[in-house]
Amino acid sequence: MKTRSRIQCLWQTLLLASLMSLGTSADARDGHTIANAFGDTRIPDAPQRVVTLYQGATDSAVALGITPVGVVDSWLEKPMYRYLRDALDDVEHVGLETQPNLEKVAWLDPDLIVATRFRHERVRPLLERIAPTVATGSVFDFKATLSLVAEATGRESRARELLQAWDARVADFRRKIADRLGDDWPQKAAVVRFKSDHLRIYSTGFAGSILDELGFEQPASVQDQGWGMKLTSEENIPVINADVIFVLLEPDDPAIARNYRHWTSHPLWQRLDAVQNDRVFEVDAVNWIMGGGILAANAMLDDLYAHYRLDNPDGAATLTAACSADSTAGPRARDEEPDAC
Repeated sequence: MKTRSRIQCLWQTLLLASLMSLGTSADARDGHTIANAFGDTRIPDAPQRVVTLYQGATDSAVALGITPVGVVDSWLEKPMYRYLRDALDDVEHVGLETQPNLEKVAWLDPDLIVATRFRHERVRPLLERIAPTVATGSVFDFKATLSLVAEATGRESRARELLQAWDARVADFRRKIADRLGDDWPQKAAVVRFKSDHLRIYSTGFAGSILDELGFEQPASVQDQGWGMKLTSEENIPVINADVIFVLLEPDDPAIARNYRHWTSHPLWQRLDAVQNDRVFEVDAVNWIMGGGILAANAMLDDLYAHYRLDNPDGAATLTAACSADSTAGPRARDEEPDAC
């Protein structure tokens, strides 16, 4: 184990030395400083070559009309989520979010890297030798990610309009669902994800934070449980009890499908309030937990409008299409902010 650690340390030292020789860091006399999870970072005023190292940053870049020069592979629908493929056609991939290929990142000669402390704290010194690097604290706070990418690229106006549009949609949904459900609102919502040999129930993260903002409540069983819980026995099914259950599925995995059928055929599952009231909804895992950005958040909100049969005056499909088309445009200076997608 010690030998492996020494080899890894030597590899990092050699790589760091090679990256230092590239001389790609921005001139400290130019640009502006941004406060972020990696501290205060000096970046160029109008970055032209952006690399995004986590899903939410990639989503945010597209929403802001930016075509990155490098992105990490998606978790599902590889190599890139379908909703981003048109916007990211022919963009270079630099490995996994959890293990980006730093040599390839350096080869792309970026002038801005967008990372997250949650994933990339260990390789932070290497990233900062390649290019100015800004980071968020988590991977699921889509508003923080959008604001950071916007500030780093001079697109604050667009970010503000995107967030204002989001706030308007949230207010519209809250009003309409309260009118529709009456005394049955607010509902307790459980977000569950079936894996091949267990089930996970989430209490925080991307979907959880959005449901909280929309006015849903959490089942009492998952409050104060950190990210949530991992259930391995069907005897724990009552823990999932809620007014509504949103099931995240990966339909291309036969083992997950079998496990889903096994759990949902159990008598305890049939006794759940959401099951008895026909309020179990299968939802797209990409929209609900994987996308991680403002476009995915709007797609998740579209799902909720549809499941509750609410009039949806401003769906995310138009937003995504507009952003995808605009992202093919060239870089802009800081004072040339486009209209929000």
